[in-house]
Amino acid sequence: MKATSLPLVVTMGDPAGIGPDITIDLWRRRAQLDLPPFAVLGSPTLLAERAKLLNAEIAVSEIDQVSDVLSQAEALPVLPLENQVLAKPGKPDRNNAEAILEAIRRAVDLTMSGKAAAIVTNPIAKAILYDAGFGFPGHTEYLAELAKQHTDEAHMPVMMLAGPDLNVVPVTIHIPLRKVPEQLTTDLIVETGLTTSCDLESRFGISKPRIAVAGLNPHAGESGSFGSEDLAIIAPAIAEMRAQGVNAFGPLPADTMFHAEARRDYDAALCMYHDQALIPAKALAFNDTVNTTLGLPFIRTSPDHGTAFDIAGSGKAHSGSLLAAMKLAARMAAHQRKQRHVGD
Repeated sequence: MKATSLPLVVTMGDPAGIGPDITIDLWRRRAQLDLPPFAVLGSPTLLAERAKLLNAEIAVSEIDQVSDVLSQAEALPVLPLENQVLAKPGKPDRNNAEAILEAIRRAVDLTMSGKAAAIVTNPIAKAILYDAGFGFPGHTEYLAELAKQHTDEAHMPVMMLAGPDLNVVPVTIHIPLRKVPEQLTTDLIVETGLTTSCDLESRFGISKPRIAVAGLNPHAGESGSFGSEDLAIIAPAIAEMRAQGVNAFGPLPADTMFHAEARRDYDAALCMYHDQALIPAKALAFNDTVNTTLGLPFIRTSPDHGTAFDIAGSGKAHSGSLLAAMKLAARMAAHQRKQRHVGD
């Protein structure tokens, strides 16, 4: 696959999870899958040991720089971490927290310096990082902080689940359902929608993307009968987005937005809370949906599943979402590069 002139960088994720398993599986099948070139930020020793455990007959090669990937075809190319990695499948260890974070940090450094096209992150277990003193809610917030360190500007990351037939963006994410009405504001919806529209155009190559906006309450509030938020918060946000040139419409009843005929009318669905967005996305294409972060100065994608400690090292892990994440990252990088050339 020749979607980009630079390799991707793939973080190892939690080494006790399935990140190593699915990375190894894709490399083992690289010829038939037409993978974009990539380097893994991780432990060469751990990956070699995991490959042996999985009976995957692959070689692992330690490389010095990302560009070495382009001349490395026979062995899985790994950029070794400075922090030691010791892990048994299914046995998460807080001692690996520094190495997990180092992989993410170095991936951002390599991408921001122009040495890599995009970042693909394998799953992490946030509880392990919290035990080691990690001060961010998750991957996305940490990436936003790293972006700020590079640019001296604050960035509002927006999570999008991108699938073959549906792209969804939750406006509020990891908060209790009862707190959604408290945190949902017109400004938050507008900013999320603007970022979504901008990145769909610049990184997905969609001209004038259509944004369908879900209501919060049943039947989008039924003209205020089932709650005031749809009229008081969401409708003004849609009007403001349209005033700023975004092709947004709604609010729409969420229970009629996701069938096949409805999906033909929009390029992304802006949803008001986590499960309103993620349930239809994962129900339609669990193994092919990708978590991508919009609004950052670099491209980041990730599988839409977790560490799956219970099946790590067993050979049961499905690598489809990581494959989709890698191919989407390469396509996004190609679209972004094309946009920049047009603007030059």
